[in-house]
Amino acid sequence: MTDTSQQSRQALGGQLRDIRKDAGLTARALSHAHGWPPSKVSKLEHGNQTPSEADIRAWCTSCGADEQVPDLVAALRNLQAAYVETRRMRLPHRQRQSITWESETTLMRWYEPFLVPGLLQTPAYAEAVLGRALDFFHNSRRDLEAVLAARMERQQVLYRGAHRFNFVIAEQVLHTTVGNDDIMIGQLDRLLIAMSLPRVALGVIPSEAEFIVPISNFCMFDRTRVLVETVSAELTITQPRELVLYEKNFKALAEQAVRGDAARCLIRTALDSRSAT
Repeated sequence: MTDTSQQSRQALGGQLRDIRKDAGLTARALSHAHGWPPSKVSKLEHGNQTPSEADIRAWCTSCGADEQVPDLVAALRNLQAAYVETRRMRLPHRQRQSITWESETTLMRWYEPFLVPGLLQTPAYAEAVLGRALDFFHNSRRDLEAVLAARMERQQVLYRGAHRFNFVIAEQVLHTTVGNDDIMIGQLDRLLIAMSLPRVALGVIPSEAEFIVPISNFCMFDRTRVLVETVSAELTITQPRELVLYEKNFKALAEQAVRGDAARCLIRTALDSRSAT
């Protein structure tokens, strides 16, 4: 288990310990009430054992804290499945998982500080991004063709069903060189085309915008999960109180973004600078 997963398990155990103490129950009394081995409560509270969902529900019922079950269960599920190594996430099966999540989502909200969101990438831009990632994590581009094909397949969701997409990007995205000028010209032109799609809203945060909220790339799937990419892993966040924070974060970023003609002006300026070289 990764250090981050261990820390998450310890944090979950700390929440359980606080709930028990707030209820005035001893560890012995709680163990006895459920027929657990005497050491189980201690192991759970110190993060040395992962609780089951049944454990959490029984714990909260005994402590009169049933209202905390949803958050705790979400934290447990996040612990069990959310932290996945990037080298696994980059493989085609991860892209296919994204296809499933995106097809089930009514409203997708996506913020990117440096790169064009995957659903809006041209094949050449996506190939350059994915190729760099495979080089970094695998020292091999063996899976590039399959990963690229899966990413391009994901983009069909832009044209099907009743999905809606709200993309917010930093102006830096327009100037981060991926591949070469030809690739960037094609990609910037693609952004202008994407802005005309009926289900797509695209905003650009000007480079001089004030810093007002913590910033990292993230993608929200309705109000059910958030994906955040780190250097070594991809986090899937499902805990309700954390989802609220990301929703608040996206709202603040979206309010800083310019849209319509103002956004097109920023894109065209970046496009013209590439075309002039």
